[in-house]
Amino acid sequence: MHGQSLVVQWTIHGVFSIKTGNSQKYSRLPKFKEDHPNQLGALGDCCGNFAFAFAFAFALYYVPDSILFSPRNYSNATWCSFIPKFARLYHDNKFHNQDNLSRYIVARSELVGTGTPDASYPFSAPHSGSKIRGICFYAVTSVAAVFLFVLMLVAHPFILLMDRYRRKAHYLIAKIWALATVTPFIEFEYEGLENLPVPDTPAVYVSNHQSFLDIYTLLTLGRSFKFISKTSIFYYPVIGWAMFLMGVIPLKRMDSRSQLECLKRCMDLVKKGASVFFFPEGTRSKDGNLGAFKKGAFSIAAKTGVPVVPITINGTGKIMPTGSESILNPGSVRVVIHKPIEGNDPEVLCHEARNIIAGGLLHQG
Repeated sequence: MHGQSLVVQWTIHGVFSIKTGNSQKYSRLPKFKEDHPNQLGALGDCCGNFAFAFAFAFALYYVPDSILFSPRNYSNATWCSFIPKFARLYHDNKFHNQDNLSRYIVARSELVGTGTPDASYPFSAPHSGSKIRGICFYAVTSVAAVFLFVLMLVAHPFILLMDRYRRKAHYLIAKIWALATVTPFIEFEYEGLENLPVPDTPAVYVSNHQSFLDIYTLLTLGRSFKFISKTSIFYYPVIGWAMFLMGVIPLKRMDSRSQLECLKRCMDLVKKGASVFFFPEGTRSKDGNLGAFKKGAFSIAAKTGVPVVPITINGTGKIMPTGSESILNPGSVRVVIHKPIEGNDPEVLCHEARNIIAGGLLHQG
């Protein structure tokens, strides 16, 4: 306690000397080390404790309610009072996990026997092993995100100067984060990697969307395409900040003006040599069924003349189903990168890309 008081006193004294123009301000640290050789450890301890508390709060933010030992109390407050400004952000309209699970089972049961890709696999209520895997998954991703975000933050000024639009270094850091998170839990199989365009070649990438894990899966490909994300995600600690540094494009759902601005920004990025990524369904599938595709991505490809790269992701919906993000079932993920397609008719491109992705799901199913 005495050491921490000395650190605080030294800090205040240093700030005061700077404000008063003391010419000895730059020699404070060497003098302090000489007079108090054992007290710098207190400063290190303070920094370490803060880092631990931040990592713990960040993990708490992202761990779903259903894997905690006791449910949280929902309220209208924006931030939970447990750890101000670092605890989890709550939304009043969030469903309890059991409700999501019940709806999920009903949706699956209705689709069994219809031949819908990824819908006919056997489903059972999550067991304790899946919940434990979920806890470990969020713990790993939280700790990795904190440390890699610091690296991303340090590199950001240089990236803005040298690679403002593609920001490949940031996406390399994001790839490391994704691999560090998913490799201990999930086995990945890739097909058609040779179909990926050269890294510096602009393209429009599109994929089906089954699970929260799709983002991790796509980051492992090592391509610096710009994702599109709803605006609220940018307020999430660390993850949202990292998305901002990476140049992820914000979108307000059900806002036509925001949609137009998003498409305009995507088109500008493609013209400047960057690639963009779309989930044409617009949201995650709750039942594994491939939804209708929106034409925005294909309009950009048609107007700019860049290729569309269809990608089929299969398996993420089984491992972490939509509405049950607290669990992580065992399993593997298969990613198929199809040959790029080109054209000047958005509707034709949209139809062709959807058929290709649907064919990939049927083939793998």
